[in-house]
Amino acid sequence: MKTLVVVNPNAAGGRAGRTFEPLRAVIERRMGPVDVALTERRGHAIDLAKQAVRGGYTLLVAVGGDGTFHEVANGVLEAGGLASVGHIGQGTGGDFRRALDIPHRLDRYLDAIVEGRERAVDVGRIRYRTLEGETRTRYFVNILSAGMSGLVDRYVERTTKAFGGKAAYFLASLRALADCRRVTLRCRSSLHGAPDSRDTSAYLIAICNGSYFGGGMRMAPMARPDDGRFEVVSMSAPSRLAFAAFSRRIYEGRHVELPGVQHFGCDRIAIDVDDEASRGSFLLDVDGEALGTLPIDVELVPAALRVRAPALRS
Repeated sequence: MKTLVVVNPNAAGGRAGRTFEPLRAVIERRMGPVDVALTERRGHAIDLAKQAVRGGYTLLVAVGGDGTFHEVANGVLEAGGLASVGHIGQGTGGDFRRALDIPHRLDRYLDAIVEGRERAVDVGRIRYRTLEGETRTRYFVNILSAGMSGLVDRYVERTTKAFGGKAAYFLASLRALADCRRVTLRCRSSLHGAPDSRDTSAYLIAICNGSYFGGGMRMAPMARPDDGRFEVVSMSAPSRLAFAAFSRRIYEGRHVELPGVQHFGCDRIAIDVDDEASRGSFLLDVDGEALGTLPIDVELVPAALRVRAPALRS
């Protein structure tokens, strides 16, 4: 098996790069010789993964955070999905590995890659608008959200990771809470061909393939990455302070039944803001990456990505 390990040396505040050489020795003791590529810029892992698949690599291992896994998965999917993907978490959030039920330990990551089964998971394909006004396409594997979470992404990039991922998200969330706005969203969706149309007032809306985001928040406890549907959760409240008070329940997944929270399933959805003036403040968070803004069109692509993981729980 031809394996490429794609490393983001800047993940976890640079720790991934500083510790990779001893990590490589452990990887090769379990997996045998591997080739290694280091990312040099945002989006570079997409290009590296795409080239690797076209060059005959059949297994790609992302070493970094959720963003690194997101980029490697996008490269594989853009190349036709002809390789499987593994993950060794070295980043801030670690949310998709939670959805795959992989504990944050090197031996368990390697167990999943070497001994785990190939799991065909769903992905989302999104058409979105960049901040420059261009229309682009991207895949996501975990959660796409918009609103306060998009602001958090931008602030996380500027927040120290010295105290860990949860602290970084907490500090960024405080700043985003002060800046976020509640807007009315137009949602047009369908599930197995049955249409649904609704408007919702929200500080945040999330289209969930996996269940966790934001460094361990259980946004969609019911979501599974292999069940052929998204779980959409929109969150509102009378004020920012009230939103902050009940949003703490997200870490335990106890927010879904609260007033102001809507939940529905779909496999296709289009979302836009009702008020054009609000567009610039309702930003996207795509697998933890800041990409652009609304409007978006999203469709589920079933069983599109092969991931090395333990058996997914029922």
